[in-house]
Amino acid sequence: MMPLALIMLKKGFRVAGSDRGYDQGLSPEKFNNLTQMGVCLHPQDGSGLNNDVGVLVVSSAIEPSIPDVKISIEKGISIRKRADVLSEVFHLSNCSIGVSGTSGKSTVTGMIATILQECDFNPSMMNGGRVANLEDDGHTPVGNYLVGGGDSFVSEMDESDGTIDLFSPDIAVINNIALDHTSLDILENHFNQFIARSQKAVVANADNKRVMSLDLPENCMRFSLNEQNAQYFGYDLNPTPRGISFHIKGKIVRLSVPGEHNVYNALAALCVADNMGIAVDSAIAGLEKFTGIHRRLQFLGCTQNNVTIIDDFAHNPDKLAASLQTLKNFEGRLVILFQPHGFAPLQLMGKEMAQVFGRFLGKDDVLCIPEVYYAGGTVDRSVTSKDFVEMIKHEGVRHASWFETRLSIKPYIDDILRSGDRLVVMGARDDTLTDFAKSFL
Repeated sequence: MMPLALIMLKKGFRVAGSDRGYDQGLSPEKFNNLTQMGVCLHPQDGSGLNNDVGVLVVSSAIEPSIPDVKISIEKGISIRKRADVLSEVFHLSNCSIGVSGTSGKSTVTGMIATILQECDFNPSMMNGGRVANLEDDGHTPVGNYLVGGGDSFVSEMDESDGTIDLFSPDIAVINNIALDHTSLDILENHFNQFIARSQKAVVANADNKRVMSLDLPENCMRFSLNEQNAQYFGYDLNPTPRGISFHIKGKIVRLSVPGEHNVYNALAALCVADNMGIAVDSAIAGLEKFTGIHRRLQFLGCTQNNVTIIDDFAHNPDKLAASLQTLKNFEGRLVILFQPHGFAPLQLMGKEMAQVFGRFLGKDDVLCIPEVYYAGGTVDRSVTSKDFVEMIKHEGVRHASWFETRLSIKPYIDDILRSGDRLVVMGARDDTLTDFAKSFL
């Protein structure tokens, strides 16, 4: 919602909004940024819905019981979904790039936007994550959006709520398909329709079996770490704790983000650049300016006692596996706080997430699980964090513990941390996870 609000503001609309986090006094830096840029914030009690409001835009997570929605209905104010508005803006561009897949969408979107920015395409971008280098270089005060004067618009597509069906991109990217918010059969149907609506090109991960089972066009551009005949084949990977390098077409690429999964993300971005006529040397030079997405294995700093603090968005089996595999390439005990991001996702994929923890965590690693992050609405609470901890222990993880509140975890972690440990705070939706991670510094 935030980047869309700022895109509409930049396009000349008057924008106001509400957020329950704002009412609760959470994440003040984010809300201060919004007000400084000209967005008027109201309590989420309906008081912001005055006669000047033409449209109420809501995310898929907003319930009809929220006062803003009730007042809009009473006053006859049009209510539109976030994705409806985004799709209108997206389709106005002459070169629209839709980035889809279970994992890596925000990173690929940020990589593509960085390449286009560095190659003077002056792109527009809508992203679920904040692109660090775009903030650092002064392109935007909040790095999850760009409104450029060029013809290109790159945005991530959301398959979890089906809104991907609203988009017909010129270039369609399918990064991967794995279990997330809904069944795989439903996901594959969304992706097949997405491909069929693409106007000019399709970019696909040749190493993902479910992607390769889709109805891909013959001229699909494929990227791979295993198939040498893929148009973009990466090889000779050399990982470091905070980056990774690899070769492509006889040239070396040095990424400032770690992990094999980020090589896949980079290959997807390079394929898009190729489709846009950007020479590979220029695309690589642009890509190497990318320094990461906030909360994607983000290094926050080290404590005085030499404990590394890392903030991470991982919240489904695929993302957890990518992050843990990357972390396990290097020395240091892992002390992890993982906050499940909803009762329904935990019920759908709790077993698979537990298996991932069982596969990667060693006998000395520590896992702390608070109760599920609850954002409101009526939900089935038949599977809780307590149940999840039992699943994890069943997978052989020795040190997995349930905590009723996150507040009670802080003294426990403070007590067990020792020099050389890596403290990783994991979870989605809840902006205060970053504040919690920073509190250890």
